[in-house]
Amino acid sequence: MTMGVTGSPTNIHQGTRTKGGIGESTLRPDGILKVTGEFAYSSDMWHEDMLWGHTLRSTVAHAEIVSIDISQALATPGVHAVLTYDDLPTSVKNYGLEIQDTPVLAHGKVRHHGEPVALVAADHPETARRAAAKIRIDYRELPVITDEASATAPDAVLVHEGRDDHHAGHVPHPNIVHRQPIVRGDADAAAARADVIVSGEYVFGMQDQAFLGPESGLAVPAEDGGVDLYVATQWLHSDLRQIAPVLGLPEDKVRMTLSGVGGAFGGREDLSMQIHACLLALRTGKPVKIVYNRFESFFGHVHRHPAKLWYEHGATRDGKLTHMKCRIVLDGGAYASASPAVVGNASSLSVGPYVIDDVDIEAIALYTNNPPCGAMRGFGAVQACFAYEAQMDKLAAELGMDPVEFRQLNAMEQGSLLPTGQVVDSPAPVAELLRRVKARPLPPERQWEVAGEQADVRALPGGLSNTTHGEGVVRGIGYAVGLKNVGFSEGFDDYSTARVRMEVVGGVPVATVHTAMAEVGQGGVTVHAQIARTELGVAQVTIQPADTRVGSAGSTSASRQTYVTGGAVKHSCEAVREKVLEIGRRKFGSYHPAWATADLLLEGGKVVTDGGEVLADLVDVLEDEAVDIELEWRHRPTEAFDLRTGQGNGHVQYSFAAHRAVVEVDTELGLVKVIELACAQDVGKALNPLSVVGQIQGGTTQGLGVAVMEEIIVDPKTAKVRNPSFTDYLIPTILDTPTIPVDVLELADDHAPYGLRGIGEAPTLSSTPAVLAAIRNATGLELNRTPVRPEHLTGT
Repeated sequence: MTMGVTGSPTNIHQGTRTKGGIGESTLRPDGILKVTGEFAYSSDMWHEDMLWGHTLRSTVAHAEIVSIDISQALATPGVHAVLTYDDLPTSVKNYGLEIQDTPVLAHGKVRHHGEPVALVAADHPETARRAAAKIRIDYRELPVITDEASATAPDAVLVHEGRDDHHAGHVPHPNIVHRQPIVRGDADAAAARADVIVSGEYVFGMQDQAFLGPESGLAVPAEDGGVDLYVATQWLHSDLRQIAPVLGLPEDKVRMTLSGVGGAFGGREDLSMQIHACLLALRTGKPVKIVYNRFESFFGHVHRHPAKLWYEHGATRDGKLTHMKCRIVLDGGAYASASPAVVGNASSLSVGPYVIDDVDIEAIALYTNNPPCGAMRGFGAVQACFAYEAQMDKLAAELGMDPVEFRQLNAMEQGSLLPTGQVVDSPAPVAELLRRVKARPLPPERQWEVAGEQADVRALPGGLSNTTHGEGVVRGIGYAVGLKNVGFSEGFDDYSTARVRMEVVGGVPVATVHTAMAEVGQGGVTVHAQIARTELGVAQVTIQPADTRVGSAGSTSASRQTYVTGGAVKHSCEAVREKVLEIGRRKFGSYHPAWATADLLLEGGKVVTDGGEVLADLVDVLEDEAVDIELEWRHRPTEAFDLRTGQGNGHVQYSFAAHRAVVEVDTELGLVKVIELACAQDVGKALNPLSVVGQIQGGTTQGLGVAVMEEIIVDPKTAKVRNPSFTDYLIPTILDTPTIPVDVLELADDHAPYGLRGIGEAPTLSSTPAVLAAIRNATGLELNRTPVRPEHLTGT
């Protein structure tokens, strides 16, 4: 003990305070393993006597299935099972995040290129692949629906006949998944008062999440008739809710454990191989592993919704915005996935971080025969930000104003009213973020000329292709700022669960944290340990593997995990702390009057007063006792948007980021080099400053990718994907990624744990339009489409 029988306290010294708590740049426990190649990803899993699964996918985008012949595949030596729709064990044959419209295996028809039709399990992956190639499918091709015109024509072929989902009664056509209007004020009357009106049509390409770890998992049949599934996913309990009914098993017999995840960005919210692996394992009675190759991965997950957006803005001569009208058409592809939520985000955030009293907004998502689209970092808000920021530059130019000053003049702030009627009730430092990125020193111009013979061609447009030595290269500078919601919205019961245990192990107090949070690279496991150290005052914290033995943590998406699961860990830690103090009061309360006060803390492995006096060692308080508590935690409730007016408090929190892009463009060859992409973002409270900067730089880089190179190309005549590989689908490498200086603001949101603000998505919004603005500034071209390609700059 740290005090004698007289109970006289000692003082805690600085060196004995708990290190590694919130606010520190604690290193990630998985960091070294990942950079050295030692981290075990889901694709690395192995089980003795396991089989390999393979999925046969449709070669056409829309067709009736006339017949399927699996006889040759079954006869292949080494094949243990071949499954089609007719082999599914229950009457539940579809799944989906919100609308259960996605078949486990196609039945009757296929609705998109690459849809799963049959499964094979064999003793070698090549055997499974070759056997699947022997399956004969007779298709009768149908007309493809690829755009709004073909989807909503009066005689349009219906992608889904007989819809009965809860959105079906509120849409003007069955090929519209969901529609959300937002009407506030009188946009037409406000337009009549405007001195300047600008409009534009914008096209946003289909972006892939491009995570490096392919979809993979291992299903192991259990003796109780259930199955254990080890898988890379974003939401274990959502997967469980969809998997168990298809298998005909109660949820407690489908035990899920998170395996190593090689990136996600929304692409793992939907199921991929989970049900398929379980079906094969239960049919064969053997463990089954499925790992997609890169080609199959492009068909195995949803993508970012491509969009067409029409905007109109008006302003007075002195630069105040008068009104906004917009129409956003999102292509959801063949199945609903997260399209309804994407529509909600796109519509409610379509105004951006600006004060506009009079708006008329409509957003829809279509059913088509294009690849299914769903969640991707910043969904819905990314497409809208690209368009409204282009509009801000147009208005500023028309008024002869500086584009940053024009934005600042119209910027929302705390207390501003959104078009949905919701008040922004936490800091909204939009003008300050713009001021900071503009105030940064610019990188030197034409650096290759200063370097002379030592010039690095990598600093030039075209890089190592050595296509230019500076002739025809023009600099451009552009700005953008965005608005993103945090957490699940529109009345969704967004909660998380955390189990925290505290005990003495090996003579030292240890905390164990168990959640079902999917660690997909965001650093949540690091933050959870920091929270536990802060709240419980112990140095040693063990993070249990995420699984379904503990309650749901929700999805690792919507910038919500640090807020919601971090909030749950904090909540459970606080309950554990109170229980520990209760034990301490029972044992030592008579030794010192401070035990009777409420202002006691756990710090440095000890119980201390708020003045730093040590009352007891945690080892002596706990002895052989363990405190184990599992609790749920919820943020403030939200509400659904009105289906006619769009009014409602739909979001729990907002995040803001601004960018300044500096580019150099070879105007003759149409090549772009982004020199710098500076960001300023309000994070509320940086729980781990190093991780915060990493998240901001990562989100910025994904926004850069869709600005100048990333797009899934779909043939408009056949709806087939043309570039399902990293050879033809390009993502930024280290050579493409510019310097990304980050300016972090910490303006606390009093409604959030520690005042934090979700950060992961906001930088993905404004980086794209900032790059486009810079290219426009360099070239004078309008450039209303992303990504920008060389032919858009050269006109060839």
